[in-house]
Amino acid sequence: MKYIIGIISAIALVLVLLFCPINSESSVQYLRIHIRANSNSYADQSVKYKVKDAVVEELIPLVSEIESFEEAKKVIEANFGFIESVADRVLEENDFTYKTHAKIDNEYFPTRTYEDVTLEEGNYDALILELGSGEGNNWWCIVFPAFCFTKTKNSDNIVYISRIWEIIKSVI
Repeated sequence: MKYIIGIISAIALVLVLLFCPINSESSVQYLRIHIRANSNSYADQSVKYKVKDAVVEELIPLVSEIESFEEAKKVIEANFGFIESVADRVLEENDFTYKTHAKIDNEYFPTRTYEDVTLEEGNYDALILELGSGEGNNWWCIVFPAFCFTKTKNSDNIVYISRIWEIIKSVI
């Protein structure tokens, strides 16, 4: 039994090393998500996180099975209207009158670490979701590879939206 667990652990480690590079010299292209609040007011910043939770939840089934950067961009672009409607619904439910705008753009991001993955500073393609004027502080994460996570009601308080993380979690 220990032998089988050892083999499974080794396979999981190889999968992590193959699919979750930790430096910018990797050939993996990343598609990030960048949600910009309308302003830095407490209300706008609070609703930004509600929008983030709803949008990420809806993106999970759209991006969790995607296998290439180009496919990720096409799926996101094809769903701009859906993404905006999810965000607009959250804004409306919270008595905000401004709307959202989704686009993909290439923008500068500072160095950021997500769990064991570090993305160095630089320009990345990103799904940009502007709430209203989009002039407030923002939230960002990774859409592809599907690594983005959000707080939920589960016991671990984290949901990973990648099949690789599901495999690793089932082994551990």
